[in-house]
Amino acid sequence: MHSDFWRVLVADKTSGRLLLYAEMKLPGEAWLEFKIKEEGDKKVLYQTATYRPLGLWGRLYWYSVLPFHGLIFPKMVKNIVAK
Repeated sequence: MHSDFWRVLVADKTSGRLLLYAEMKLPGEAWLEFKIKEEGDKKVLYQTATYRPLGLWGRLYWYSVLPFHGLIFPKMVKNIVAK
């Protein structure tokens, strides 16, 4: 069974920032960051996925999962905002 584990590196409510580090088995390193910024009279949630591939396998992995991120991440943000 494969599980995803994330370590919280930064959780700063004042700056509206959450930075997570992937502790799962990957051919590289991965971070997931959420930021809330005020734009005019509303707040906007930004999500950034960063991946540092390790060699050829790391690059192949990233490009193979990239299309799924386009499906998963927008739904994830929508669900977070709804809560």
